[in-house]
Amino acid sequence: MRVLLIGANGYIGRFVADRLLADPAVQLTALGRGDDADVRFDLAAGSPGALTRFLDAVHPGVVINCAGAIRGGARELTRHNTVAVATVCEALRRSGCGARLVQIGCSAEYGPSQPGSSTAEDAVPRPGGPYGVSKLAATELVLGAGLDAVVLRVFSPAGPGTPAGSPLGRLAEAMRRAMQSGDGELKLGGLGVQRDFVDVRDVARAVHAASLSAAQGVINIGSGRAVRLRDAAAVLARVAGYGGALHELDAPPGPLRGTIGHPRGDSDHAAPVAYPYPDGCGSWQQADVRTARDRLGWRPRINLEESLADIWMEAACRI
Repeated sequence: MRVLLIGANGYIGRFVADRLLADPAVQLTALGRGDDADVRFDLAAGSPGALTRFLDAVHPGVVINCAGAIRGGARELTRHNTVAVATVCEALRRSGCGARLVQIGCSAEYGPSQPGSSTAEDAVPRPGGPYGVSKLAATELVLGAGLDAVVLRVFSPAGPGTPAGSPLGRLAEAMRRAMQSGDGELKLGGLGVQRDFVDVRDVARAVHAASLSAAQGVINIGSGRAVRLRDAAAVLARVAGYGGALHELDAPPGPLRGTIGHPRGDSDHAAPVAYPYPDGCGSWQQADVRTARDRLGWRPRINLEESLADIWMEAACRI
């Protein structure tokens, strides 16, 4: 099976590439903007016609799109998350390869949900920020393109390679600094948020399964269990051997930087985000994962403690 993987150098894409390379039945080609891609191509700037010519030459059976941006303003997010997907869909429509498309979506497309509830695929999406809006627009493009396509709505990925700007990445870094300085107290904000964490290696397994299946539409990929960041912090402290006290900061009246839930961008001059739900998902998210079980034969295997241990291992080695 010939597979074209877009975004192989991203957080999820790296693990998808590893998973596919371990399958002797897969012939993998990586397309991306980096020098180490098999083929260099910028989806956000390249034309559908150029991508169509490449698809006709390689003739993949499956195209997996893990590319996208998680930070930036609305214009940048739209360019990388929506326009890029429009290019992929148009190229696949024009091409004679007939490839199946596996698109990586995000739980931010759903927006806030009722505490205690599990969000199923038929929930009405109400994204609470520009990132979720850009990803939802991409999903709608994929579903309306008339392709053999599936969108995997990934909840909160965790595990090795977790970005330092993510909630768990920032939590691990804060703990590392506290241990390095001998600080017996760690004060953190945003720990009341509850999210559905799923290990990135389990996400890669789901992508592999989706590429082999005939399932179409939207499929949630999560653990099926919401975890409070405060509880994740306690597990991380145990894994790290941190014996200090964890104190949660009260929510300030206005925007706050430096909280665990703040996905800080590349510049400190990014627009401020209101505490404590900068991802636009409210206080609670939990996936209903029955569709993934029934249609992909997929279940998460790696528990959060193992994911946190791997996050801590990388943080502890950081100089």
